[in-house]
Order: sequence, then C-alpha cells, then structure tokens
Amino acid sequence: MIDNIELKYSVGALLYSPALNTKIADAIIKEKYGKQFSLALCLEDSIADDSVEMAEKQLINTLRKIDEACKNNVFFMPKIFIRVRSPKQLEKVFDMLGDLNDIITGFIFPKYSIGNAQEYNIAMKKINAKSSKCVYMMPILESKDIVDFKTRREVLNLLKEEIDSVNEYVLNVRVGGNDFSNEFSTRRHYDETIYDVLPIAQLLGDILTVFSREYVVSGPVWEFFASDNGEWKTGLKQELKLDKLNGFVGKTVIHPKQIAVVNEALKVSNKDFEDAKEILNWDEEGLQVGKSFAGERMNEVKTHYNWAMKTLVLAQIYGVL
Repeated sequence: MIDNIELKYSVGALLYSPALNTKIADAIIKEKYGKQFSLALCLEDSIADDSVEMAEKQLINTLRKIDEACKNNVFFMPKIFIRVRSPKQLEKVFDMLGDLNDIITGFIFPKYSIGNAQEYNIAMKKINAKSSKCVYMMPILESKDIVDFKTRREVLNLLKEEIDSVNEYVLNVRVGGNDFSNEFSTRRHYDETIYDVLPIAQLLGDILTVFSREYVVSGPVWEFFASDNGEWKTGLKQELKLDKLNGFVGKTVIHPKQIAVVNEALKVSNKDFEDAKEILNWDEEGLQVGKSFAGERMNEVKTHYNWAMKTLVLAQIYGVL
C-alpha cells in the first residue's frame, strides 16, 4: 500500500483560486466552503503575465490574514497549496513566506515535464533543507511530451524516475484534463465525461498504469458548476464514479459548489465498508474466500486485500453512505 496514505487521500476536493483573489481569506475564516476541502492559490494560468508580482504580494496578504485569524478564532483550516509557474518562482515564494510556511502544506507544479522535473526536484530539496516541517509537492502531468504516442511510454517512465527520486515529498500526482483536451481540440459537455474522449481516456489510463500503484493520482477538473436543471451535477457525479472505478482519488475543483459533490462521491457504500472489514479481519483458517456481506458477490482475501485497505481509509476520511 501507499505510504502515509491517510494524508495523501485527505487532499480530496482541491479548490482552485487565483492568488489575486482578495476575498478568499475571509471565505476560509468564515468557513464559507465547509469543512472538508483543500485549497490551491494559483500564480500560473489564472494570472496575467504582467500581474505576477501583484499576485505574489496578494498571496502573502491572504496567508497573513488567515494566519492572524488562527490566533483568535477556531475555524477549519484546509490544506493550502501554492501553484507556481517555475522552479525559480518556487524558491522565491518560499523565501517570501517566512513564518507563513507553517500554514501551507506544499506547492503545485504545472506542466511537470522532462524539461523541468529535475530543476523542480532540486528546488524542493533546497526548500525542505531550510524548512522546519515537510513541504510537499504535487506535480501536474499535463505537458505535450506525454501526449505523443511515440514517446509516451519513455516519457512517463522517465517522469516516474524523477518523482521516485523525491517520493517523500510527493503528496499527489495530478493530471491536467483541460491541457490534454486542448491538444486534441476537444471539450466535453455536461452529459459527457473525460472517459468518452478516447485519446484522453487512453492517456489517463497510461498515467494510472505507471503511477497509481505507488502514488495517489487525483482526477481531472470538471468545468461545469451551473445549468438550468442541475445537469452539471449529474455529469460530475458520473465522471466521479468513473474516476473512482479507475483509481483516481480526489479531484481538482474550480467552483465551491463542486466540493460537496466530490466529497459525497468519495464516501464508501455500506456494502463495500462491511466487505472491506470482513476481508481485513478474516478469521477462517485455510479457506480464504467467502460470500460477501450482502450475499451478492465473492470476497477473496488475497485478491481484494488492497481494495479493502483503500476502502477503509476512504471511509475513515469521508464517511460511509
């Protein structure tokens, strides 16, 4: 099983907000978004190139406001991540944080690729050498060098070697659904899932095959957060069902309305919960297979053990339906 799995699964719904957002601190302090999500403050695509310095300053103001509020108030503190543009900016922002490092969980690296992976990894090692606590990283696999089918296997294996070299710092491996969609000039509607786009589904399958046995891999962003009759929510639920089936845990979120839907999808069904407990507490000598809790399927200790471990961890974090 994956090391430190409870922490890695707990990232869950990761809400993205531009670092220029002046209202996000108050929203966190007032628990406007609930008590089960993580937060990404973005300095990359959501910020114009000529506004980066302003966004960095606002980022520090936001974190300072949250930190000050912690001293006099009790409220849910999400895991906070900062999405940077480059390894150089990563080191710069970390130095700007100073004592605010205590309230962040780590950094997100967009378009983590063969061209920049080593530089990001070196920067992470430098940061952790200076930090009083572990600073985590979440690389996003979304670069063009993964898309090319001729080189995909080689590139994914090389990226895995790079990630393995700093595995103690890797909280999740993330994927960029929109960047992949852009490569194929596609865009799903609310009655379609990312798995209906065959080139992307195959690409996501390759990423899961390479990484998901050793790392928590989180699901791609869902763009819809409103529709006339709630179709956006139905579509998100369907994609989350397929995310879960294929091995993704958690999802990138671009609107607070999506958080509750993601959290609900991460809950475990009662039947799965009871079967997982039975498998992990098997007490029959010799016989390693039997009827499930509801009498509907087979439980086999050796082949369902990893699933059972994962199921109980998810139940502990997100609950049982």
